[in-house]
Amino acid sequence: MKKLKKHLVVAAVIVAGFAAALGAFLLFSPDDRDAGGVNVQPAAEALPVRDTSHRLTDPKKSELTIVEFLDFECEACGAVYPMVERLREEYGDRVTFVARYFPMPGHRNGELAARTAEAAARQGRFEDMYTKLFTTQKEWGESQEWKESVFRGYAKELGLDMNQFDADLADPEVAGRVQDDQRDGLGLGVQGTPTFFVDGTGIPTPASYQVFKALIDDRLSK
Repeated sequence: MKKLKKHLVVAAVIVAGFAAALGAFLLFSPDDRDAGGVNVQPAAEALPVRDTSHRLTDPKKSELTIVEFLDFECEACGAVYPMVERLREEYGDRVTFVARYFPMPGHRNGELAARTAEAAARQGRFEDMYTKLFTTQKEWGESQEWKESVFRGYAKELGLDMNQFDADLADPEVAGRVQDDQRDGLGLGVQGTPTFFVDGTGIPTPASYQVFKALIDDRLSK
């Protein structure tokens, strides 16, 4: 059983690494840029977290800040989502968890999903849409079809003002807000998703909840 668990952990690391490498290729591929993919420049003064960044937890006395650059359509991000949620539940009163957009051009609906979350954020419902997009990822992810109608359905389910949602989804400022996160990510050397920063320092994607928990416990003990 121990050998099996070891093999599973190794496999998870390999899959995560492959996903990150593939994502990096797609992000910087000239062919993809020519095809109309998102092409942003790195921020001159990149920061892991800004005052405007979306905080999933906001403890009164934060002892640690964990930032994830993510793509809602990324399968590796979907795979770590339950782990992040479990850590949020356990450490939310001590650790600030931050989600930042980094949609990869190779994903047909990644950028649209990010704008969907940002449009929901304008109605104070970022976390609800963040949860909805990840928990339904298998229903819409990795599709070559445009999923705007699906995402509008999620907005309706959340009870959002649909006139405002539609206007925000099409607002260039919403797209610009997503690109601002990407610029910071590129400036920090993010090449794929998910990419985590702990108190401003990039770390390899933890292979399991136990590994991530041990890292957090170590940082909190110092």
